[in-house]
Amino acid sequence: MAGQANRRTPGRGDGRGQAEEAERAERRHRQRAAVAMPQDITPYLSFFDRFATWVNRFVSRAWFFAGCVLLVVIWVPSFFVIRDVNTWQLIINTATTIVTFLLVALLQNTQTRADNALQHKLNGIADALADLMVAMSDKYPKLAEDELELRAAVGLEDRESS
Repeated sequence: MAGQANRRTPGRGDGRGQAEEAERAERRHRQRAAVAMPQDITPYLSFFDRFATWVNRFVSRAWFFAGCVLLVVIWVPSFFVIRDVNTWQLIINTATTIVTFLLVALLQNTQTRADNALQHKLNGIADALADLMVAMSDKYPKLAEDELELRAAVGLEDRESS
């Protein structure tokens, strides 16, 4: 085949093919060690993580939204009991600000953990695909270049995130 004529074959000639293969294997090993894979993740969740997960499930239900709407419906006519516009607005503003502030912190925790879990799964899939590309690179030489690009992409979220 024309594409394989220019390829160096390990064990022949000046030994550059073996050196390149050893270098690629070392690069794969370093990348795997630097990136967390699904098997590296512990199933342990801290108390805060478990609490945040429970809150996430609690507030994502339709009846929680209905309760929030009911709170506003009860608050609106309370003006006739309170009679002071500033106090009336202060009550709802304070309550909604506190609840929003706490929910954002808790929901961000669960979202971050979900994003990390998904990224670890994608890294595992990419690593397995790269291993398959290495195994098939003798038959399809272009896969060697693609495999290097794929391995470079694994863990990219850690190197380029803010």
